[in-house]
Amino acid sequence: MTGIWSQIALVFALALIAAMIANRFRISTALTEIIIGMFARMILAWTIGADAFGVQEPWVKTLAGVGAIMLTFLAGAELDPDVFKLKWKEAAAIGVASFLVPAIGCWAVAYYLLGWENAPALLAGIALAATSVAVVYTVMMEYGFNRTDYGKTILAACFVTDLGTVITLGLVFAPVTWKTVVFIVVLAAAFVGVPRVTPIALGKFGGRPSEFETKFLIFALMALGALATWAGSEGVLPAYLLGMTLAGSVGRDHALVRRLRAITIGLLTPFYFIRAGYFVSIPAVLAAPLGVIAFLAIEMATKVASVYPVARFFGSPHKDAMYTTLLMASGLTFGTISALFGLSHNIIDESQYSTLVAAIVATAVTPTLIANSLYLPRHHLPEEEVAAKAP
Repeated sequence: MTGIWSQIALVFALALIAAMIANRFRISTALTEIIIGMFARMILAWTIGADAFGVQEPWVKTLAGVGAIMLTFLAGAELDPDVFKLKWKEAAAIGVASFLVPAIGCWAVAYYLLGWENAPALLAGIALAATSVAVVYTVMMEYGFNRTDYGKTILAACFVTDLGTVITLGLVFAPVTWKTVVFIVVLAAAFVGVPRVTPIALGKFGGRPSEFETKFLIFALMALGALATWAGSEGVLPAYLLGMTLAGSVGRDHALVRRLRAITIGLLTPFYFIRAGYFVSIPAVLAAPLGVIAFLAIEMATKVASVYPVARFFGSPHKDAMYTTLLMASGLTFGTISALFGLSHNIIDESQYSTLVAAIVATAVTPTLIANSLYLPRHHLPEEEVAAKAP
């Protein structure tokens, strides 16, 4: 067990460094954890060895996966049903534009510029078009936008984009089997039944030191996640849908949400974000940067070309529209999931995977840093956040 405790200590040491840097420069903790993970791999590779943190160890993958599922659930639970009903046209339009044009553009770069075959190029387009709910939600939460109509509309648009990613990935690469049908039927039943059962169960057994509420939700998330992976999908998809269905009940229980955040942000997501950064070999990227630079450039360009006009059409001023656009350009969760799906199913090779993951991590960092540095819409910040962030 000594090795495991040492690796956990290493992760939280890196997480503490990331938190201090994030606080000093007022940037997202999730982004600093990704960057710290990238540099940690390089430094450890030069000193005691990159294997000091076993990113492929089953327990590390499990904690990272649970963190992604929990964070995605919390993002879904933040979607105010009333706001979604009011803003669904804007959210749907931004979400569709955010997926369709970048997917085509990134496929073209992979196929025509980098010389990838059609299947790997299609996978690259799908992966890079995705928007990371984990990154966007973390930024929303740290600035308090998740409590505003503006932030909730962006989170709803993220859902539409990632739904397009999952559906397209399944239609193009994953054959529909009887397991898929079972998954869809059970998910539809959960979508209808869980919102009815949850308030009853929590009302009868909740409010006690046993933390029945937390255990109940984790059980539901893990059960649906297991069913999703059994059917060839990913556990984060039902987590987001479950969060949306419970937004009107669990999402409004602020004490419960705070406890879930403490578990998720304090314990689990450092493994997810630091592990994501640890996958990127900085020397390898510097040795062959063309693919990463090309993917990053076209992903950001196509996001701006597609999302910005839509946001402006729905009445957003320039600064708001640019902030929305750049956040929608932040990839990670479904992008890395898609890349790993391609590697495990022999759609892409290890070299293509490294290039793709490095580009995805770059999209998680670069657009959000630009957004928070140049286009932060402070007029949408809750009053207490304005006071807290005042110099």
